[in-house]
Amino acid sequence: MSSADRVFEALSSTTRRRILAYLSEATLTAGDIAQRFEMSQPAISKHLSILEAAGLVWRKREGQFVKYGMQRDTLSGTLAGFLQEVCPPSRALRKESASLSKKARE
Repeated sequence: MSSADRVFEALSSTTRRRILAYLSEATLTAGDIAQRFEMSQPAISKHLSILEAAGLVWRKREGQFVKYGMQRDTLSGTLAGFLQEVCPPSRALRKESASLSKKARE
């Protein structure tokens, strides 16, 4: 499975998208996140492990707690790559861009 496939698989869950929304605002523990859902901490931990495997979250141990945060670069890079794939620039725009790049190198 490609990294983009893992990202989109992880994003297919409403719960995981909501977790990412919370993590976009603050670093949280699994317990902090579980309090925001009607789910057990082990269920939230499973969602977090899927998000981490996709590269969408990072984790850091702080004493007895593990804090989670959003890995923005992975999400933005995957979405930008997807948009480039399904909505490529027009031929005229690519030609103009190549021309400008060539002039900039000269």
